[in-house]
Amino acid sequence: MRVAKPEDRGLDGTRLDRIGTWMRAYVDARRYPGSSVLIARGGEEVFFHATGLRSIEAGLPFARDTVVRLYSMTKPVTTVAAMMLVERGLFHLDAPVSDFIPAFADCHALVPGAKRIDQTEPCATPTLHQIMTHTSGLSYPFNPGLLPQAMDEEELLFKPDQGRLAAMVDRVARLPLAFAPGRRWEYSVGIDVLGRVIEVVTGRSLAEVFAEEIFAPLGMTETGFSVPAGTGARFASLYTPLEGDAMALNAAQAGSETLRLVDEAGKSPFEAATLFSGGGGLVGTIDDYMRFVEMLRRGGEAAGGRLLSPKTVAFMMRNHLPGDIASMGPQSFAEQPMEGMGFGLGGAVVLDPARARAPGSEGDFSWGGMASTFFWVDRRLDLSVVFFTQLAPSSSYPARSQLKALVHGAVVK
Repeated sequence: MRVAKPEDRGLDGTRLDRIGTWMRAYVDARRYPGSSVLIARGGEEVFFHATGLRSIEAGLPFARDTVVRLYSMTKPVTTVAAMMLVERGLFHLDAPVSDFIPAFADCHALVPGAKRIDQTEPCATPTLHQIMTHTSGLSYPFNPGLLPQAMDEEELLFKPDQGRLAAMVDRVARLPLAFAPGRRWEYSVGIDVLGRVIEVVTGRSLAEVFAEEIFAPLGMTETGFSVPAGTGARFASLYTPLEGDAMALNAAQAGSETLRLVDEAGKSPFEAATLFSGGGGLVGTIDDYMRFVEMLRRGGEAAGGRLLSPKTVAFMMRNHLPGDIASMGPQSFAEQPMEGMGFGLGGAVVLDPARARAPGSEGDFSWGGMASTFFWVDRRLDLSVVFFTQLAPSSSYPARSQLKALVHGAVVK
């Protein structure tokens, strides 16, 4: 990517420098161990800054080539892979997931007001569109409710060292849905299920599909489900401000140590993954992920060949819900605000920046990861922004809305 002066791209360089000061304040306050931000406008880099440490224990700097856990920023990649198959006519979005994963053939959902996990009623099988938009009735172990509790007890977490994707998805299918498909919005393992659908349709592992169909054309050489060979010394450690399990949000308690080590580089399951989680399994660098984000901004175009048509990317970035997320009665954790925000395929869509209470443009497309990473594409302003750090959970601090305000505060043309 070419580097341009901010002023040549309609940004105020002095105002952009506020971002570095803001990042440093997070590190000095021991909120984040370290972080990096990369901003492009019109396909040219206008700002990069990194600060702090990727390993507090070893005193190693958080740098441009630091490898991080992307967690749910894997979801847009999986969704792009799925839409590539849709463009080839290999499936359609209204197809029931049982067409590809027979374990979902006989679906039941918890009855409204259920007190036990066995209080269920028959329901329709979720469609691919419903699992892609988190309206399927699936859930996550860290959400509130009976189904998440059962998932937690059975450790249905899709961790990189939990066997194989096919077996984990079949285990999820044995539990009831939290609600009949289409009734609510609830953040879920649906994109992990979608990853398994991709494997069934292609006859290849999700890792192979990503490597051949997405990473190679985009030049993403330092992204994968395992820490790529030769990058282990650059892999960041993961921290949390919570006591106990950083992912157990239902039992979250603030600890006295705001940067407690929970996954150490050199000892992490992400260094030798066996389960390829389409919902949260990737690790990678900021430049690699910007290549993916820029592909979205350019309407599917990549230097190594077009991944999607502009029409398909525009379709993904539309709101696929009947209203905003808040209108669908969500009871779950989410990576984004719910008011004024819709949901497309692979990410959230700004419907009304005022109701979302963060500066932005209508149509902004974004998503984040559990380790507080974040990206957004603003096609009206030709902006692409990627933010990396490694602190879980992502709900710890309001960094995402703050960063949007900082970036928009530097746009002068």
